[in-house]
Amino acid sequence: MKVMTPSSAVSRRRFLGTTAAAAAAFTIVPRHVLGGARFVAPSEKVNIAIVGAGGQGRTNMRGLFPLADAQIIAVADPIEHMDLEAFYFRGIAGRLPVKAEAEKHYSQKTPNFKVADYEDFRVMLEKEKAIDAVLCATPDHTHAYVSVLAMRAGKHCYCEKPLTHNVWEARLVAKVARETGVATQMGNQGHSGEGLRATYEWIRAGVIGDVREVHAWTGASRWSKKYTHGLPQSEPVPKGTNWDLWIGPREMRPYSSAYTPVTWRDYWAFGTAPIGDFFCHNFDPACFALDLTAPTSIEAYGAGGVDAEMAPPGGVYYYHFPARGTMPPVKFYWYDGGMRPPRPEGLDPDDQLGAGGNGTLFIGDKGMITCPGWAGDPRLLPGSRMDDFQPPPKTLPRSKGHHRDWIDACKGGPAASANFEYGAALTEMGLLGLVALRVGRKMEWDAKAMKSPNCPEADKFLKGTYRPGWEIA
Repeated sequence: MKVMTPSSAVSRRRFLGTTAAAAAAFTIVPRHVLGGARFVAPSEKVNIAIVGAGGQGRTNMRGLFPLADAQIIAVADPIEHMDLEAFYFRGIAGRLPVKAEAEKHYSQKTPNFKVADYEDFRVMLEKEKAIDAVLCATPDHTHAYVSVLAMRAGKHCYCEKPLTHNVWEARLVAKVARETGVATQMGNQGHSGEGLRATYEWIRAGVIGDVREVHAWTGASRWSKKYTHGLPQSEPVPKGTNWDLWIGPREMRPYSSAYTPVTWRDYWAFGTAPIGDFFCHNFDPACFALDLTAPTSIEAYGAGGVDAEMAPPGGVYYYHFPARGTMPPVKFYWYDGGMRPPRPEGLDPDDQLGAGGNGTLFIGDKGMITCPGWAGDPRLLPGSRMDDFQPPPKTLPRSKGHHRDWIDACKGGPAASANFEYGAALTEMGLLGLVALRVGRKMEWDAKAMKSPNCPEADKFLKGTYRPGWEIA
């Protein structure tokens, strides 16, 4: 398998050039010629299947509702009904409630509109020939499996972050996206916002000089309060739950309500801890603005140690990135579970870092920039610098909206900015932190070989194992 090296990983410069060229071609070439057989005619609606009807699947569905040229025609999830009241999503979700909500929405304009529902998305792909695109919002451990099968079936694909559950899968998903040429987008919604582009423009214009140090953090911790280590107690499988399908590629284990909904994030077999949940949001501005592609070393420490089954409630991660062109090396620090970077000297008394428990801090030779989480709007530090600050000219194309950009790409337009090649590189960097955490020592990284020269024990965490019948390659 061809791996994605730092030189082949998408750079901001190459991304922008590709996007501009695609946009130029788009103005003079008919879309059906530009897109080829896989792309949907501009006059037609994009027929979408939702795979994973939990809280984030429902959220994405509602994000698609305002788009007149997109419609959901099928939903797949092994669980019929989920109670999300105990989580920030609230309400109910699951295959049948999400199906009902979609039918209610589309029936306002198309009476008796019907949405097909399936336990197994593979059966759905086989039977529902009208599907143009798949939106994957399953737990992390099935992201790659769903995305690869969908793309190889010729379906455009949107997948929630992190794009994959391990580093090997990130390489594979990027490879399949390139081979199939379908339109892709990862669900790091802030990447399509104004804040990401403004941060890039400020840093590239030299507003704070060369950036040599970046901090990013999230207040997120474990979801589970009942269990703190090991495997949870087994329970009877509830009615309406196909546990074998939910387990998917992982080794079979007894059902427990400790796994679903949402709390699967705490377990190595299914989730990727707080860093997997938030890295693709809060590290995104640094990755994009500083053209970071692959660290040369990573070191990580978990609060209270590292259990064999459950991720720790928080951690601190240290990355070293080499020089890139004229940009100097960068030290990057990630904090989760409520830990934060030390407050820099010289700030105004009312200066805040980030917002709402999430944020990014850039430290340059000539000043500092902070952003809220999800690549929010940047601010100079100390805050008094904002009083007479004149932002540099806008140099990047602006997004029409995260889901809008993906739908346009499905119809032959320019690639979405958080496409799978970019998303895979960003995801890989976050997942490498988890590998370093689990090996328990400073890990050197050879991106080209996809190996740690000093930690051969890292290999088992770079790929993982797959149940028979659930292999992907």
